[in-house]
Amino acid sequence: MATPSPGTVTVDLGGRAVTVPEGGLYDRYRMATDLDAVAADPRVSGVDFFRGLPKTEVDSPIGPTLTPNFYYRISTARLTMLARTRAIRTRLPGELAPLEVAPGLGLVSVMFFRYDVCDIDFYTEAAVGIAVKPARHGGLGFLDLVTALKNEHLASYVLSLPVSSEIAQVRGHDGYGFPKWVTGLDVDIDAHRTTARVANDTGGTDLAFASATPAQTVRPSGERVSSLTSYTTVGGAWHSTLNQTNVLAAGTALFPRGFELQVGQGRMADDLRSLRPTRAVQLDVATEGQAALHMPVPTSVPRRKR
Repeated sequence: MATPSPGTVTVDLGGRAVTVPEGGLYDRYRMATDLDAVAADPRVSGVDFFRGLPKTEVDSPIGPTLTPNFYYRISTARLTMLARTRAIRTRLPGELAPLEVAPGLGLVSVMFFRYDVCDIDFYTEAAVGIAVKPARHGGLGFLDLVTALKNEHLASYVLSLPVSSEIAQVRGHDGYGFPKWVTGLDVDIDAHRTTARVANDTGGTDLAFASATPAQTVRPSGERVSSLTSYTTVGGAWHSTLNQTNVLAAGTALFPRGFELQVGQGRMADDLRSLRPTRAVQLDVATEGQAALHMPVPTSVPRRKR
């Protein structure tokens, strides 16, 4: 049973009691957030992206909920690295296949997220993920590969996804099937510097990252909307989760140098080591964006040989 501390209230999610900030967006709106109220927040540059995405109520493992989950102000960083597909396949379910950029070479990523304003209130997140082929019959065409590498539409399988808040853990683990747990997690991203640190069970460093932020290009809302499809199992069945990102300010460094990636001791560190990444090929940092995370839907995933 969650015990509310000063400034928090307890809410029910599918029979699980979790605490959320008192007076926060979730406490006030339970996912049916007033867009006009959000637009008045000085941290949010606008809400036009969300006005064209009506929410619907769906049944889920965490009870009836509205989808998508809206993220009104976010910043993100992703370091993409090459890894041998032989190592990648040891961590992928047999139904999924790695996205290969060359024979025997796939892509793995370390990602960090800061959600300053969203329907379930502020939290931070980190991930170790594998780029995979879309779960469909047939091979991946050249145009599909180019589109994926430009980050316009990626598909992934996530090995670890720690978060900093209780509600994010319960929704992500029980509702979406992601490998989420709560830990100390600091993410700071601005136009000059990007830093992140994930704590392990003893308070030490699991994973840490630091880099100069690539030069940012500012875009009008809606000009660049990328998407990420993640595959998980919920109740023993395969599901796909769509995340749409409205990119407002972002930059990329190819074959980045000067970054620091500390692989310590913990669940994320173990997952990253198991993939045996070799060379960093791309650093993507968005100092401002917005996102719509849809609830997972059942999907057909063909059986593949390893």
